Amino acid sequence: MHISGSSKFQSASLLWKNLVIVLMAIILAACSNTVKRVDVNEEVALSDRWNDIDSKLVAEAMMGDMLSFPWYRDFNFNKKGNPTVIVQTIRNKSSEHIPVDTFINDIKRSLLREGKVDFVVSGAEREDIRSEREEQELNAAPGTAAQFGLEQGAGFALSGAINSIVDSDGDKRVTFYQVDLKLIDMTTNREVWNGQKKIKKLAEKSFF
Repeated sequence: MHISGSSKFQSASLLWKNLVIVLMAIILAACSNTVKRVDVNEEVALSDRWNDIDSKLVAEAMMGDMLSFPWYRDFNFNKKGNPTVIVQTIRNKSSEHIPVDTFINDIKRSLLREGKVDFVVSGAEREDIRSEREEQELNAAPGTAAQFGLEQGAGFALSGAINSIVDSDGDKRVTFYQVDLKLIDMTTNREVWNGQKKIKKLAEKSFF
């Protein structure tokens, strides 16, 4: 039986088309994503970078240390109630992007949950509240507007920085984080607490 050159060409072309379709199907299957929900307290370490668990653990450890210093033991709770803290600036001086606002919220939550420290807002948030108070004075029903001149003053100011050092050699990389925080008595400018927390992470080449 004679097969013409045209038929051979069509058969080869069909074979290549089928092969391309199979290869595309394999590639698409390999590239498909699978997503599942995990517990928010479970660490999912996809790299050696700073993550949400680092933020939470560092905040809880440092705030626990802060409350163990003499300033808190000697505070006159009967006269003043809880000490009031304002968070000034916590700077990210590390080599990567770290959401400092998340770290500050972890700090506040760890103390507010225990009911041992009060916080007052600062910066733009404070200005927004003052603007709202002005709006209330103009537009709110009598007796319902928040009053001026009754803001709670902060007795202590919290500030600090997050630093990092990255060292790599061949298949391994070490990332070192150091968080330094300090608490200042705003009446006396006395530094009543200075805290430090370090984290070191080792990553193999598959993480790079």
